[in-house]
Amino acid sequence: MATEITVPALGESVTEGTIGEWLKQPGDPVAADEPIASLETDKVAVDVPSPVAGVMSEHKVAVGDTVEVGAVIALIEEGAEASPQDSSASSPAPAPAESEARDDSEDETGGEGPSEELIAAAATLSPAVRRAVLEHGVDPSTIKGTGKDGRLTKEDVIAAAEARKSGKPAPASAPSPAPAPAPAPAPVSTGERREERVKMTRMRQTIAKRLKGAQDNAALLTTFNDVDMSAVIEARSKYKDLFAKKHDIRLGFMGFFAKAACLALKDVPAANAYIEGDEIVYHDYVDISVAVSAPNGLVVPVIRDADKKGFARIEKDIADFGERAKEGTLTMEDMSGGTFTISNGGVFGSLMSTPIINPPQSAVLGLHRIEDRPVAVGGEVVIRPMMYIALSYDHRLIDGREAVTALKIIKEAIEDPTRMLIDL
Repeated sequence: MATEITVPALGESVTEGTIGEWLKQPGDPVAADEPIASLETDKVAVDVPSPVAGVMSEHKVAVGDTVEVGAVIALIEEGAEASPQDSSASSPAPAPAESEARDDSEDETGGEGPSEELIAAAATLSPAVRRAVLEHGVDPSTIKGTGKDGRLTKEDVIAAAEARKSGKPAPASAPSPAPAPAPAPAPVSTGERREERVKMTRMRQTIAKRLKGAQDNAALLTTFNDVDMSAVIEARSKYKDLFAKKHDIRLGFMGFFAKAACLALKDVPAANAYIEGDEIVYHDYVDISVAVSAPNGLVVPVIRDADKKGFARIEKDIADFGERAKEGTLTMEDMSGGTFTISNGGVFGSLMSTPIINPPQSAVLGLHRIEDRPVAVGGEVVIRPMMYIALSYDHRLIDGREAVTALKIIKEAIEDPTRMLIDL
């Protein structure tokens, strides 16, 4: 008997997605709850699991097709259930191997997760393959793909990871009737000019629409200030070891800025509100969206009730979001809502920028790199670690005086962290 596989509920306000990749082909054995397809939505890529065990019978839609929630995308033949041996062979890898491969990856990267180079190399891969690359720490450029048109598959990545672990060369790809010759080394300079057209992912299209919509609909303005980071740097240096020992998390800069923003939003509630029709919606809570760089675009998971959380809980939330963004495992719930955004371009070396608000929010705080600069203190020129900060805001709702006041509160809290403890 054939079972119809439908598009599951994708979260609040998300009604459709795009088939990014088929993880199971017709004839492949499928275990219950095993992912059969990767679905790209406006916010995240999600796997579609099979509710039954059997064999993939038919794809009803193709890669790149847009499908609505509830639409039938495939058929699974329950009567042709795979044997235990087949199921184990079709599964990516047993749990111990995955754990060991993950340990190997962590050793190679110093326990800090995938490197920036690996993340960049995986950015153009399909969600399932990208997750496997980042999990196992395998350079995709060194693997020969066995998929259609030489595309890399998840099984190729896992096989390469197992081969690396055993010290053996990666297994050769299955022979094809007409194998393509190995590409010859490109000449140093041919004068040839090339173009490549790549369809935008659904997430990138959504990012483009939202940011352009913010420019079209909001009256955007940015105010700047600079912050002396000496006090925060000193506090981190003094307490980082005790903090890590007690809370099992590193004390970072974002926790300080999140708590400072909570102080500012309490005193300037308009910066924590948004416009809906002809009404202003105010919030008595602070849900901070933190901009995180993922392989396929910028995502903004939300720290819920940041005003009620301590430094350790905020730092743990941020670390968790960053790790799951790299792995592609953030959920719709992680990124829904948010009343204010913090974006840290400083980690990429940005000196100054004018961040764009995250609709329907009305304000965003931009952080930048820290650098030693000469400043006047007490009538003398001294060298201090300084950072430019920027607050972009919707001038329809927030007046210039309110925006400047909010940014000034953040500056004062960072330069004197005691203010965050005594609520000043």
